[in-house]
Amino acid sequence: MSKAPPATPADKAPVRLKLRRVAIDTYRENVAYLHRDCAACRAEGFQALAKVEVRVNGRRILASVNLVDDPAIVACDELGLSEDAFAQLGAAAGDAAAIAQAEPAASIPALHRKIAGERLTRDDFQAIVRDIAEHRYSKIELTAFVVACNQGELDREEVYFLSDAMGRVGRRLDWHEPLVVDKHCIGGIPGNRTSMLVVPIVAAHGMLCPKTSSRAITSPSGTADTMAVLANVELPFERLAQIVRAERGCLAWGGSSDLSPADDVLISVERPLSIDSPGQMVASILSKKIAAGSTHLLLDIPLGPSAKVRSMGEAQRLRRLFESVATRLRLTLDVVISDGRQPVGNGIGPVLEARDVMRVLQNDPDAPHDLRQKALRLAGRMLEFDPDVRGGDGYAIARDILDSGRALEKMQAIIRAQGGHPFDHHNPPLAALTFEVPAERDAVVTGIDNLQLARIARLAGAPKVAGAGVDLLRKLGEPVRAGDSLYRVHAGYPADLSFARQASERASGFSLGRPDQVPNVFVEF
Repeated sequence: MSKAPPATPADKAPVRLKLRRVAIDTYRENVAYLHRDCAACRAEGFQALAKVEVRVNGRRILASVNLVDDPAIVACDELGLSEDAFAQLGAAAGDAAAIAQAEPAASIPALHRKIAGERLTRDDFQAIVRDIAEHRYSKIELTAFVVACNQGELDREEVYFLSDAMGRVGRRLDWHEPLVVDKHCIGGIPGNRTSMLVVPIVAAHGMLCPKTSSRAITSPSGTADTMAVLANVELPFERLAQIVRAERGCLAWGGSSDLSPADDVLISVERPLSIDSPGQMVASILSKKIAAGSTHLLLDIPLGPSAKVRSMGEAQRLRRLFESVATRLRLTLDVVISDGRQPVGNGIGPVLEARDVMRVLQNDPDAPHDLRQKALRLAGRMLEFDPDVRGGDGYAIARDILDSGRALEKMQAIIRAQGGHPFDHHNPPLAALTFEVPAERDAVVTGIDNLQLARIARLAGAPKVAGAGVDLLRKLGEPVRAGDSLYRVHAGYPADLSFARQASERASGFSLGRPDQVPNVFVEF
C-alpha cells in the first residue's frame, strides 16, 4: 500500500485562534503573541520575530511574533495582539483569527544595497516605503535602513525620492482650495508653541490652516500635548475636516490621520537612536505636508548653541536642501532662521505652555514677550502667502488680529469645535510639588541649555503629568543676584521631583557670567 504524499501548505486547514487583546504598547510595531505550545506554532513552525499575517473578518495586518510561555498572557488556543495591532485590525476580543506566515518584504534586496552604501532609485524607495508602511519590516530591518541612510548621507535626488514615496503611501488630502497653508518647526526648542498662536491668527484672516501636530516623544510637550490641555486632539478625520471647513483651522494630533504612515514607523526607531539626519528630516516633514494637502509651508529653523542646528552654515545647507526638494514636490516654501539660543516663552510642559499661549492671546501683561513676537513674525510671513497681502505688511496685519481679540475669539471657536472649554488657570492645575533652582552668584544669564531644561522637565513628569514641567523665571541677558530663583520645577510625584532635583543639581542648564558673554543671535526675520 503506497503512502499518501505529505501535506502541502495549500492542503492544510488554516489554524484559527481566538483573538486576545494584550495591553502592551509596542509603539508603532504590530506584535502577535503566541503560546509556545499552541497548534499554530507546531504546524507552521513559527519562531520569535517571524513575520505573520493575521486575518479577522476580512481585514488583515502584518505582525512580528513573540513567543510566550505563560498561559496567563495567552493560552494555547489564543492569539494575542499588542495595542497598536489590535486597534488596526478593528476586531473584538474572542473573534476567530487566521494566522499564516507572511510573504517576505520584496524590497529587502534594495535595503541590502543601501546598507552596502549604494545609491537607490525612485522605484527602490517606493518599494521600501510601501513595505515599511505595511509593517513588513522588523525593528531590526527598520533600524538598518535608518542607520544606512544616516551613515551614507542621502543625496538631494534620493531625499526627493524618499519624500515623494512617503507622501504617496497612505491618505492624501485635497481641500479643493488654491491656498492651504501650514507652519512647521524642525524642533529642539522647549516651549516653542508658536503654532497655537499662528493658527488662530491666520484662520481669523480667512486662510485655510489644517494643523495636525505630533505628541512628544523625547520632548516635554508636543503641540498636540499642549492643545490637549484645552481641547480634544484625537479626532476622527471626518470630524477634523468639518472643523477645518467651519473654522478655517484646527490643532489636532496627526497620529490617526494615516498621513505618510511610513514616517510614523520610521520615527519609532529614529528617536531612540537620536538619529535625525538632514535627509530623513526633510523627507519626514515634507511628506506629511504634501499628504495633508498643503500648498504653502513656512519652515522655522532655530539656530543656537544647544539647538538642533548650531551654525549659520549648517542652517543654510539645510535650508537649500528643503528648498530643492519642496520645489520638486511643487510645494511653495518660505524658510525662517530663528533665535534658538534658549527656550521660547516661560513654560516647559503642557499646562505651563498652554498658560503662556493663552496669556498671549488674551494680551495679558504677563504674557512672554518672546513667544508673542516670534508668533507674530511667523504669522506675518504666512499671511504674505496671500496674494492680496503686500510683502512686508503681514506683521502689522497679524498684530492687529491679535491685539483686537480676533485671534482669541478664533482660538476659542476652535477649542469649542474640538470639544474643549475655555482655559482656566486652575483647571487643570499645575503639579503641586515644587522646588526652585537658585543663582549661585551675582551675574548675568549668559546661557540656557535647551536640552538640559527639556530633560529636567521630562524627569519631573512632563508630558505624561500635564501639570509637570519647568517654569522659567529668568531669560538670557537678565541680571541675577546670588540666591535669586532661575526657574521653578513642578512635579506630581515625589520620585519625579527627586529625579528632577538630582538632574538640576548635576547641571542646572543655566550659565552665568558677564554681559559681553551672552551669545549673539543670528535671525532672518
